[in-house]
Amino acid sequence: MLTILDRAKSGDFCDGVSRRQFLQIGGLALGGLSVPQLLQAESVAGVGRSHKAIIMIYLPGGPPHQDMYDLKPDAPSEIRGEFKPIKTNVRGIEICELLPRMAKMMDKLAPVRSLVGSLSGHSSWNCLVGRPYKDQPSGGWPCLGAVISKLQGQVHPAFPAAFGLAPKMRTGGWAYNGEGGFLGPAHMPFTPSDQHVKHDMVLKGISLDRLNDRKSLLTSFDRFRRDVDSSGVMDYVDEFDQQAFGILTSSKLAHALDIDKEDPKLRDRYGRGMTKPVGDAGPANLDTFLMARRLVEAGARCVTLAFSRWDWHSNNFKRAREDLPMLDQGVTALVQDLHDRGMDQDVSVVVWGEFGRTPKINKNAGRDHWPALSSVLLAGGGMKTGQVIGSSDRYAAEAKDRPVHLMDVFATLYHNMGIDAQTTTITDLDSRPHYLVDPGYKPIQELI
Repeated sequence: MLTILDRAKSGDFCDGVSRRQFLQIGGLALGGLSVPQLLQAESVAGVGRSHKAIIMIYLPGGPPHQDMYDLKPDAPSEIRGEFKPIKTNVRGIEICELLPRMAKMMDKLAPVRSLVGSLSGHSSWNCLVGRPYKDQPSGGWPCLGAVISKLQGQVHPAFPAAFGLAPKMRTGGWAYNGEGGFLGPAHMPFTPSDQHVKHDMVLKGISLDRLNDRKSLLTSFDRFRRDVDSSGVMDYVDEFDQQAFGILTSSKLAHALDIDKEDPKLRDRYGRGMTKPVGDAGPANLDTFLMARRLVEAGARCVTLAFSRWDWHSNNFKRAREDLPMLDQGVTALVQDLHDRGMDQDVSVVVWGEFGRTPKINKNAGRDHWPALSSVLLAGGGMKTGQVIGSSDRYAAEAKDRPVHLMDVFATLYHNMGIDAQTTTITDLDSRPHYLVDPGYKPIQELI
Protein backbone atom coordinates (compact mmCIF):
# COMPACT_ATOMS: atom_id res chain seq x y z
CA MET A 1 0.00 0.00 0.00
CA LEU A 2 1.27 3.48 -0.86
CA THR A 3 -0.10 6.30 1.30
CA ILE A 4 1.44 9.73 1.22
CA LEU A 5 0.14 11.97 3.99
CA ASP A 6 -0.53 15.69 3.97
CA ARG A 7 -0.11 16.39 7.67
CA ALA A 8 3.27 17.92 8.53
CA LYS A 9 5.32 16.66 11.45
CA SER A 10 8.53 17.84 12.99
CA GLY A 11 11.44 17.01 10.71
CA ASP A 12 9.17 16.44 7.71
CA PHE A 13 9.52 18.04 4.31
CA CYS A 14 7.16 20.83 3.31
CA ASP A 15 4.44 18.44 2.12
CA GLY A 16 4.48 16.40 5.35
CA VAL A 17 6.55 13.51 4.00
CA SER A 18 9.42 12.57 6.24
CA ARG A 19 12.78 11.85 4.68
CA ARG A 20 12.60 8.34 6.08
CA GLN A 21 9.15 7.78 4.56
CA PHE A 22 10.34 9.06 1.23
CA LEU A 23 13.44 6.92 1.11
CA GLN A 24 11.21 3.92 1.78
CA ILE A 25 9.29 4.75 -1.39
CA GLY A 26 12.37 4.11 -3.50
CA GLY A 27 12.52 0.47 -2.37
CA LEU A 28 8.77 -0.04 -2.26
CA ALA A 29 7.61 -3.39 -3.53
CA LEU A 30 4.45 -2.71 -5.49
CA GLY A 31 2.74 -6.06 -5.46
CA GLY A 32 6.24 -7.46 -4.85
CA LEU A 33 7.84 -5.30 -7.54
CA SER A 34 10.88 -3.31 -6.41
CA VAL A 35 10.75 -0.52 -8.93
CA PRO A 36 14.37 0.68 -8.60
CA GLN A 37 15.63 -2.87 -9.09
CA LEU A 38 13.44 -3.30 -12.15
CA LEU A 39 14.69 -0.04 -13.64
CA GLN A 40 18.30 -0.95 -12.94
CA ALA A 41 17.83 -4.34 -14.59
CA GLU A 42 16.27 -2.60 -17.57
CA SER A 43 19.23 -0.23 -17.84
CA VAL A 44 21.70 -3.11 -17.83
CA ALA A 45 19.72 -5.20 -20.33
CA GLY A 46 18.87 -2.31 -22.65
CA VAL A 47 15.48 -1.50 -24.10
CA GLY A 48 14.35 -0.38 -27.53
CA ARG A 49 12.74 -3.42 -29.05
CA SER A 50 9.36 -3.49 -30.71
CA HIS A 51 6.35 -3.43 -28.44
CA LYS A 52 4.99 -6.94 -28.60
CA ALA A 53 2.66 -7.98 -25.79
CA ILE A 54 0.57 -10.79 -24.30
CA ILE A 55 -2.85 -10.64 -22.66
CA MET A 56 -3.72 -13.77 -20.70
CA ILE A 57 -7.30 -14.42 -19.60
CA TYR A 58 -7.16 -17.06 -16.90
CA LEU A 59 -10.36 -18.94 -16.00
CA PRO A 60 -9.89 -20.10 -12.38
CA GLY A 61 -11.21 -23.54 -11.57
CA GLY A 62 -10.90 -25.29 -14.91
CA PRO A 63 -13.52 -24.59 -17.62
CA PRO A 64 -15.36 -27.50 -19.32
CA HIS A 65 -13.65 -27.89 -22.71
CA GLN A 66 -16.36 -30.23 -24.01
CA ASP A 67 -19.00 -27.54 -23.37
CA MET A 68 -17.02 -24.76 -25.08
CA TYR A 69 -14.79 -25.52 -28.07
CA ASP A 70 -14.91 -29.34 -28.31
CA LEU A 71 -18.52 -30.51 -28.19
CA LYS A 72 -19.31 -34.17 -28.82
CA PRO A 73 -22.92 -34.24 -30.11
CA ASP A 74 -22.75 -37.94 -31.02
CA ALA A 75 -21.58 -39.08 -27.59
CA PRO A 76 -23.99 -40.63 -25.03
CA SER A 77 -26.13 -38.09 -23.15
CA GLU A 78 -24.18 -38.50 -19.91
CA ILE A 79 -21.13 -37.21 -21.79
CA ARG A 80 -22.34 -34.81 -24.47
CA GLY A 81 -24.30 -32.61 -22.08
CA GLU A 82 -27.06 -30.12 -22.81
CA PHE A 83 -25.50 -27.83 -25.38
CA LYS A 84 -25.51 -28.01 -29.15
CA PRO A 85 -22.71 -27.03 -31.50
CA ILE A 86 -23.19 -24.14 -33.91
CA LYS A 87 -21.40 -23.32 -37.14
CA THR A 88 -18.80 -20.57 -37.24
CA ASN A 89 -17.65 -18.25 -40.01
CA VAL A 90 -14.91 -20.78 -40.80
CA ARG A 91 -16.22 -23.78 -42.66
CA GLY A 92 -15.95 -27.02 -40.70
CA ILE A 93 -15.41 -25.46 -37.28
CA GLU A 94 -18.21 -25.66 -34.73
CA ILE A 95 -18.32 -24.46 -31.13
CA CYS A 96 -20.88 -24.17 -28.32
CA GLU A 97 -24.17 -22.40 -28.98
CA LEU A 98 -23.46 -20.16 -25.98
CA LEU A 99 -20.52 -18.59 -27.85
CA PRO A 100 -22.24 -16.96 -30.85
CA ARG A 101 -19.93 -13.94 -30.96
CA MET A 102 -16.87 -16.16 -31.13
CA ALA A 103 -18.59 -18.16 -33.86
CA LYS A 104 -18.93 -15.00 -35.95
CA MET A 105 -15.21 -14.22 -35.67
CA MET A 106 -13.64 -17.66 -35.74
CA ASP A 107 -11.39 -16.43 -38.52
CA LYS A 108 -9.64 -14.36 -35.82
CA LEU A 109 -9.43 -17.22 -33.30
CA ALA A 110 -7.64 -20.56 -32.98
CA PRO A 111 -8.94 -23.16 -30.50
CA VAL A 112 -6.55 -25.93 -29.47
CA ARG A 113 -8.55 -29.07 -28.62
CA SER A 114 -5.65 -31.29 -27.57
CA LEU A 115 -3.95 -29.47 -24.69
CA VAL A 116 -2.02 -31.75 -22.32
CA GLY A 117 0.47 -31.37 -19.47
CA SER A 118 -1.84 -29.88 -16.85
CA LEU A 119 -1.44 -30.45 -13.12
CA SER A 120 -4.39 -31.63 -11.03
CA GLY A 121 -4.54 -28.92 -8.36
CA HIS A 122 -6.37 -25.61 -8.47
CA SER A 123 -3.80 -22.96 -9.25
CA SER A 124 -3.01 -20.44 -11.93
CA TRP A 125 0.53 -21.85 -11.72
CA ASN A 126 -0.24 -24.08 -14.73
CA CYS A 127 -1.03 -21.10 -16.91
CA LEU A 128 1.42 -18.54 -15.50
CA VAL A 129 4.47 -20.80 -15.26
CA GLY A 130 3.76 -23.94 -17.32
CA ARG A 131 6.15 -26.14 -15.33
CA PRO A 132 5.69 -28.68 -12.52
CA TYR A 133 5.82 -27.56 -8.89
CA LYS A 134 8.38 -30.18 -7.94
CA ASP A 135 12.11 -30.00 -8.54
CA GLN A 136 12.16 -26.22 -8.74
CA PRO A 137 15.54 -24.50 -9.06
CA SER A 138 16.93 -22.26 -6.36
CA GLY A 139 14.60 -19.30 -5.99
CA GLY A 140 11.69 -21.00 -7.78
CA TRP A 141 10.42 -20.70 -11.34
CA PRO A 142 9.48 -17.21 -12.53
CA CYS A 143 6.12 -16.57 -14.16
CA LEU A 144 5.65 -15.60 -17.82
CA GLY A 145 5.46 -11.87 -17.10
CA ALA A 146 8.62 -11.96 -15.00
CA VAL A 147 10.56 -13.70 -17.77
CA ILE A 148 9.43 -11.15 -20.34
CA SER A 149 10.27 -8.30 -17.96
CA LYS A 150 13.76 -9.71 -17.48
CA LEU A 151 14.45 -10.33 -21.15
CA GLN A 152 12.82 -7.31 -22.75
CA GLY A 153 12.60 -4.69 -20.04
CA GLN A 154 10.21 -1.77 -20.07
CA VAL A 155 8.73 -0.06 -23.10
CA HIS A 156 8.48 3.19 -21.13
CA PRO A 157 10.65 4.05 -18.10
CA ALA A 158 7.60 5.12 -16.08
CA PHE A 159 5.57 2.00 -16.85
CA PRO A 160 6.08 -1.59 -15.57
CA ALA A 161 6.60 -4.32 -18.15
CA ALA A 162 4.26 -6.86 -16.53
CA PHE A 163 0.91 -6.46 -14.78
CA GLY A 164 -1.28 -8.89 -12.84
CA LEU A 165 -4.96 -7.93 -12.66
CA ALA A 166 -6.23 -10.99 -10.80
CA PRO A 167 -8.48 -9.67 -8.02
CA LYS A 168 -8.24 -10.74 -4.42
CA MET A 169 -9.95 -14.11 -4.01
CA ARG A 170 -12.37 -14.71 -1.14
CA THR A 171 -10.35 -17.81 -0.30
CA GLY A 172 -6.81 -18.57 -1.35
CA GLY A 173 -5.68 -20.79 -4.18
CA TRP A 174 -7.92 -19.78 -7.07
CA ALA A 175 -5.65 -17.26 -8.74
CA TYR A 176 -2.54 -15.22 -8.13
CA ASN A 177 -0.60 -12.79 -10.24
CA GLY A 178 2.67 -14.66 -10.55
CA GLU A 179 6.07 -14.50 -8.88
CA GLY A 180 9.49 -13.27 -9.88
CA GLY A 181 10.98 -16.61 -8.82
CA PHE A 182 14.75 -16.72 -9.18
CA LEU A 183 14.59 -13.53 -11.27
CA GLY A 184 13.70 -11.67 -8.10
CA PRO A 185 10.96 -9.27 -7.02
CA ALA A 186 12.18 -6.64 -9.50
CA HIS A 187 10.42 -8.61 -12.24
CA MET A 188 7.32 -9.70 -10.35
CA PRO A 189 4.18 -8.40 -12.14
CA PHE A 190 2.95 -5.04 -10.92
CA THR A 191 -0.36 -5.66 -9.16
CA PRO A 192 -2.34 -2.46 -9.15
CA SER A 193 -5.31 -4.00 -7.50
CA ASP A 194 -7.87 -5.78 -5.72
CA GLN A 195 -9.93 -5.43 -8.88
CA HIS A 196 -7.83 -2.76 -10.40
CA VAL A 197 -6.86 -1.35 -7.10
CA LYS A 198 -9.48 0.94 -5.98
CA HIS A 199 -8.15 1.32 -2.44
CA ASP A 200 -4.43 0.62 -2.31
CA MET A 201 -2.85 3.82 -3.57
CA VAL A 202 -3.38 7.27 -2.12
CA LEU A 203 -1.52 10.41 -3.15
CA LYS A 204 -2.23 13.57 -1.22
CA GLY A 205 -5.62 12.21 -0.21
CA ILE A 206 -6.65 11.20 -3.74
CA SER A 207 -7.28 7.47 -4.04
CA LEU A 208 -7.92 5.40 -7.12
CA ASP A 209 -11.54 5.34 -6.01
CA ARG A 210 -11.58 8.79 -7.55
CA LEU A 211 -10.06 7.88 -10.90
CA ASN A 212 -13.31 8.95 -12.51
CA ASP A 213 -12.43 12.48 -11.38
CA ARG A 214 -9.53 12.69 -13.81
CA LYS A 215 -8.84 16.39 -13.24
CA SER A 216 -8.55 16.04 -9.46
CA LEU A 217 -6.32 13.00 -9.79
CA LEU A 218 -3.89 14.62 -12.20
CA THR A 219 -3.83 17.81 -10.14
CA SER A 220 -2.95 15.69 -7.11
CA PHE A 221 -0.11 13.95 -8.92
CA ASP A 222 1.27 17.27 -10.19
CA ARG A 223 1.05 18.94 -6.77
CA PHE A 224 2.77 16.05 -5.03
CA ARG A 225 5.57 15.93 -7.61
CA ARG A 226 6.06 19.70 -7.39
CA ASP A 227 6.13 19.73 -3.60
CA VAL A 228 8.74 17.01 -3.40
CA ASP A 229 10.91 18.59 -6.08
CA SER A 230 10.91 21.89 -4.19
CA SER A 231 11.85 20.15 -0.94
CA GLY A 232 15.17 19.02 -2.39
CA VAL A 233 14.60 15.44 -1.20
CA MET A 234 15.43 14.09 -4.65
CA ASP A 235 19.05 15.01 -3.94
CA TYR A 236 19.16 12.11 -1.49
CA VAL A 237 18.29 9.34 -3.91
CA ASP A 238 20.09 7.95 -6.90
CA GLU A 239 19.04 7.84 -10.54
CA PHE A 240 17.03 4.64 -10.27
CA ASP A 241 15.15 5.81 -7.18
CA GLN A 242 14.22 8.98 -9.02
CA GLN A 243 12.89 6.93 -11.93
CA ALA A 244 11.03 4.70 -9.48
CA PHE A 245 9.45 7.75 -7.93
CA GLY A 246 8.50 8.82 -11.45
CA ILE A 247 6.50 5.63 -11.85
CA LEU A 248 4.68 6.19 -8.58
CA THR A 249 3.65 9.69 -9.59
CA SER A 250 3.35 9.14 -13.34
CA SER A 251 0.16 10.31 -14.95
CA LYS A 252 0.79 7.64 -17.62
CA LEU A 253 -0.10 4.88 -15.17
CA ALA A 254 -3.09 6.82 -13.86
CA HIS A 255 -4.34 7.35 -17.41
CA ALA A 256 -4.05 3.66 -18.25
CA LEU A 257 -5.97 2.64 -15.14
CA ASP A 258 -8.74 5.15 -15.81
CA ILE A 259 -11.16 3.16 -17.97
CA ASP A 260 -13.84 5.78 -17.45
CA LYS A 261 -12.17 7.87 -20.14
CA GLU A 262 -13.15 5.25 -22.73
CA ASP A 263 -16.10 5.80 -25.06
CA PRO A 264 -19.22 4.44 -23.28
CA LYS A 265 -20.15 2.62 -26.49
CA LEU A 266 -16.88 0.73 -26.41
CA ARG A 267 -17.37 -0.12 -22.74
CA ASP A 268 -20.82 -1.43 -23.61
CA ARG A 269 -19.26 -3.60 -26.31
CA TYR A 270 -16.99 -5.19 -23.69
CA GLY A 271 -19.82 -5.40 -21.15
CA ARG A 272 -19.54 -4.97 -17.41
CA GLY A 273 -19.98 -8.49 -16.10
CA MET A 274 -20.30 -8.79 -12.34
CA THR A 275 -18.25 -6.93 -9.74
CA LYS A 276 -19.25 -9.13 -6.79
CA PRO A 277 -17.15 -12.23 -6.04
CA VAL A 278 -18.38 -15.46 -7.58
CA GLY A 279 -18.61 -17.99 -4.76
CA ASP A 280 -15.32 -18.15 -2.86
CA ALA A 281 -13.25 -16.79 -5.75
CA GLY A 282 -13.20 -13.42 -7.51
CA PRO A 283 -15.67 -11.49 -9.68
CA ALA A 284 -16.58 -11.94 -13.34
CA ASN A 285 -15.57 -8.38 -14.10
CA LEU A 286 -15.32 -7.55 -17.80
CA ASP A 287 -13.74 -4.16 -17.08
CA THR A 288 -10.43 -5.99 -16.65
CA PHE A 289 -10.53 -7.07 -20.32
CA LEU A 290 -10.66 -3.43 -21.38
CA MET A 291 -8.09 -2.45 -18.77
CA ALA A 292 -5.71 -5.09 -20.14
CA ARG A 293 -5.93 -3.52 -23.59
CA ARG A 294 -5.37 -0.05 -22.13
CA LEU A 295 -2.29 -1.22 -20.19
CA VAL A 296 -0.79 -2.89 -23.24
CA GLU A 297 -1.46 0.18 -25.35
CA ALA A 298 0.28 2.31 -22.71
CA GLY A 299 3.39 0.13 -22.61
CA ALA A 300 2.83 -3.16 -20.76
CA ARG A 301 4.38 -6.24 -22.31
CA CYS A 302 2.40 -8.86 -20.38
CA VAL A 303 -0.97 -8.51 -18.64
CA THR A 304 -2.74 -11.39 -16.92
CA LEU A 305 -6.22 -11.38 -15.43
CA ALA A 306 -8.59 -13.85 -13.78
CA PHE A 307 -12.26 -14.07 -14.69
CA SER A 308 -15.02 -15.66 -12.55
CA ARG A 309 -14.91 -19.18 -11.05
CA TRP A 310 -15.14 -22.29 -13.24
CA ASP A 311 -14.98 -25.20 -10.79
CA TRP A 312 -18.40 -26.61 -11.61
CA HIS A 313 -18.70 -29.90 -9.74
CA SER A 314 -22.44 -29.24 -9.72
CA ASN A 315 -24.82 -27.27 -11.93
CA ASN A 316 -22.29 -27.24 -14.77
CA PHE A 317 -24.85 -26.28 -17.39
CA LYS A 318 -26.59 -23.65 -15.31
CA ARG A 319 -23.27 -21.99 -14.55
CA ALA A 320 -22.21 -22.23 -18.19
CA ARG A 321 -25.36 -20.39 -19.23
CA GLU A 322 -24.35 -17.60 -16.85
CA ASP A 323 -20.62 -17.31 -17.54
CA LEU A 324 -20.08 -18.37 -21.15
CA PRO A 325 -22.09 -15.48 -22.64
CA MET A 326 -20.06 -13.00 -20.57
CA LEU A 327 -16.78 -14.62 -21.62
CA ASP A 328 -18.00 -14.62 -25.22
CA GLN A 329 -18.68 -10.89 -25.06
CA GLY A 330 -15.45 -9.95 -23.32
CA VAL A 331 -13.10 -12.03 -25.49
CA THR A 332 -14.64 -10.98 -28.79
CA ALA A 333 -14.72 -7.30 -27.78
CA LEU A 334 -11.03 -7.48 -26.85
CA VAL A 335 -9.98 -9.28 -30.03
CA GLN A 336 -12.00 -6.93 -32.24
CA ASP A 337 -10.68 -3.90 -30.36
CA LEU A 338 -7.11 -5.03 -30.97
CA HIS A 339 -7.86 -5.47 -34.68
CA ASP A 340 -9.55 -2.09 -34.91
CA ARG A 341 -6.50 -0.42 -33.36
CA GLY A 342 -4.01 -2.24 -35.55
CA MET A 343 -2.60 -4.12 -32.56
CA ASP A 344 -3.58 -7.63 -33.59
CA GLN A 345 -0.22 -8.46 -35.16
CA ASP A 346 1.66 -7.50 -32.00
CA VAL A 347 -0.62 -8.53 -29.13
CA SER A 348 -1.24 -12.23 -28.41
CA VAL A 349 -4.37 -13.26 -26.51
CA VAL A 350 -4.58 -16.57 -24.66
CA VAL A 351 -7.68 -17.86 -22.84
CA TRP A 352 -7.45 -20.98 -20.66
CA GLY A 353 -7.84 -22.57 -17.24
CA GLU A 354 -5.70 -24.93 -15.19
CA PHE A 355 -7.24 -28.15 -16.57
CA GLY A 356 -10.33 -29.58 -18.27
CA ARG A 357 -13.38 -31.38 -16.89
CA THR A 358 -14.44 -35.00 -16.79
CA PRO A 359 -16.19 -36.40 -19.86
CA LYS A 360 -18.87 -38.03 -17.73
CA ILE A 361 -21.39 -35.79 -16.01
CA ASN A 362 -21.67 -36.56 -12.31
CA LYS A 363 -24.83 -37.05 -10.23
CA ASN A 364 -24.94 -33.33 -9.41
CA ALA A 365 -25.08 -32.30 -13.07
CA GLY A 366 -21.44 -31.25 -12.82
CA ARG A 367 -18.10 -32.21 -14.26
CA ASP A 368 -15.05 -32.93 -12.09
CA HIS A 369 -11.32 -32.26 -12.52
CA TRP A 370 -9.69 -33.70 -15.63
CA PRO A 371 -6.00 -32.80 -16.12
CA ALA A 372 -5.57 -35.33 -18.94
CA LEU A 373 -7.06 -32.96 -21.52
CA SER A 374 -8.25 -29.40 -21.90
CA SER A 375 -8.53 -26.64 -24.50
CA VAL A 376 -6.98 -23.23 -25.01
CA LEU A 377 -8.10 -20.35 -27.23
CA LEU A 378 -5.48 -18.22 -28.99
CA ALA A 379 -5.78 -15.01 -30.99
CA GLY A 380 -3.70 -12.13 -32.33
CA GLY A 381 0.09 -12.08 -32.20
CA GLY A 382 0.32 -12.38 -35.97
CA MET A 383 -0.78 -16.02 -35.68
CA LYS A 384 -2.52 -17.92 -38.47
CA THR A 385 -5.98 -18.07 -36.93
CA GLY A 386 -9.22 -19.44 -38.34
CA GLN A 387 -8.21 -23.04 -37.67
CA VAL A 388 -8.50 -25.69 -34.98
CA ILE A 389 -5.31 -27.30 -33.68
CA GLY A 390 -5.47 -30.94 -32.62
CA SER A 391 -8.42 -33.15 -31.79
CA SER A 392 -9.66 -35.31 -28.94
CA ASP A 393 -11.21 -38.77 -28.86
CA ARG A 394 -14.96 -39.29 -29.16
CA TYR A 395 -15.52 -38.48 -25.46
CA ALA A 396 -13.13 -35.49 -25.25
CA ALA A 397 -11.14 -37.50 -22.70
CA GLU A 398 -7.74 -37.84 -24.36
CA ALA A 399 -5.84 -36.18 -27.18
CA LYS A 400 -6.50 -38.08 -30.39
CA ASP A 401 -3.94 -36.38 -32.57
CA ARG A 402 -1.53 -33.46 -32.40
CA PRO A 403 -1.23 -33.23 -28.59
CA VAL A 404 -0.12 -29.74 -27.61
CA HIS A 405 1.69 -29.36 -24.29
CA LEU A 406 1.45 -26.35 -21.98
CA MET A 407 5.10 -25.63 -22.78
CA ASP A 408 4.31 -25.60 -26.50
CA VAL A 409 1.82 -22.80 -25.80
CA PHE A 410 4.47 -20.92 -23.82
CA ALA A 411 6.97 -21.42 -26.63
CA THR A 412 4.40 -19.98 -29.04
CA LEU A 413 3.78 -16.93 -26.86
CA TYR A 414 7.51 -16.34 -26.49
CA HIS A 415 7.93 -16.70 -30.26
CA ASN A 416 5.24 -14.07 -30.80
CA MET A 417 7.25 -11.78 -28.51
CA GLY A 418 10.35 -12.32 -30.63
CA ILE A 419 11.98 -14.67 -28.11
CA ASP A 420 13.34 -18.11 -29.07
CA ALA A 421 12.38 -20.23 -26.07
CA GLN A 422 14.52 -23.16 -27.22
CA THR A 423 17.80 -21.23 -27.21
CA THR A 424 17.25 -18.40 -24.72
CA THR A 425 18.29 -19.02 -21.12
CA ILE A 426 17.77 -17.35 -17.76
CA THR A 427 20.03 -17.97 -14.77
CA ASP A 428 18.86 -19.14 -11.33
CA LEU A 429 20.30 -18.20 -7.93
CA ASP A 430 22.90 -20.95 -8.21
CA SER A 431 24.12 -19.45 -11.50
CA ARG A 432 22.67 -22.32 -13.47
CA PRO A 433 21.14 -21.44 -16.87
CA HIS A 434 17.65 -22.70 -17.75
CA TYR A 435 15.91 -22.73 -21.11
CA LEU A 436 12.50 -21.06 -21.16
CA VAL A 437 10.88 -24.39 -22.07
CA ASP A 438 12.20 -27.91 -21.66
CA PRO A 439 13.91 -29.59 -24.63
CA GLY A 440 11.49 -31.00 -27.18
CA TYR A 441 8.80 -28.35 -26.76
CA LYS A 442 8.44 -25.73 -29.48
CA PRO A 443 6.03 -23.19 -30.94
CA ILE A 444 2.83 -24.49 -32.52
CA GLN A 445 4.00 -24.62 -36.13
CA GLU A 446 0.51 -24.40 -37.64
CA LEU A 447 0.04 -20.96 -36.04
CA ILE A 448 3.37 -19.23 -36.70
